[in-house]
Amino acid sequence: MKGGQTIGSTDEIGFRATEKPYHVHDIHTTILHQWRLNHLDLTYLHNGRSERPTVNGGKLIEEALA
Repeated sequence: MKGGQTIGSTDEIGFRATEKPYHVHDIHTTILHQWRLNHLDLTYLHNGRSERPTVNGGKLIEEALA
């Protein structure tokens, strides 16, 4: 990943994203991609059932990659 960069912007007080809002699932997908793991195949056991860290989907943040 390319360090020291800013992707998007927030409002005046930093409360909400105003430009390029990404969900935490998008961040998980990008990190897992860097680890060479497919976010759709990765599961973990939680309360007796298999779950994915990106259960509602996630898209790769291309700008974060070098």
